[in-house]
Amino acid sequence: MATWAAIRARSPLAQTYQRLVAAGKPKKLAVTACMRKYLTMLNAMARDQAPWAPATSTA
Repeated sequence: MATWAAIRARSPLAQTYQRLVAAGKPKKLAVTACMRKYLTMLNAMARDQAPWAPATSTA
């Protein structure tokens, strides 16, 4: 459920989801890939004891 919320909230996971779906991947596969990416980010945050800091693009 947290992954769905992140996908809908225009986070970096939303960009990943849209990229995978646009590449022709099934939607369930794209959600699963986002779940794995989300878990990796959360584990890295716990390891580094860092708060959530999404990457900002400079344009």
